[in-house]
Amino acid sequence: MTTFTKTAIVALLSVSVLSSSAFADAEKGKKLYQKNLKEVCGFSGGVFAAKFKQAEWDKAYKAGTLNKKMTEACPDGKAYFESDKFKKTEEHMYNFVHDFAKDSGNIPSC
Repeated sequence: MTTFTKTAIVALLSVSVLSSSAFADAEKGKKLYQKNLKEVCGFSGGVFAAKFKQAEWDKAYKAGTLNKKMTEACPDGKAYFESDKFKKTEEHMYNFVHDFAKDSGNIPSC
């Protein structure tokens, strides 16, 4: 195998890994919502994420009050949003709600 071919293969693998991880966060957040909150909240992840616009989710995340904003969207999920489990997965949940916010134009399949 030539050096060029090896370099091309490494570059393709790197791009595929990086692009899949870029989508993995929101996808993981969607799975977390389905597993932990869909039944508790009583509505789909699309309805949950669309409670607020992207700027509103951003503001809450940057202010460190995402759990309160999510509790506002789903009051019955308050115990989860205040748990250590949520703190460990907060970034994934943020990516999920940001990607599927009211003004994002995206609709999740959950």
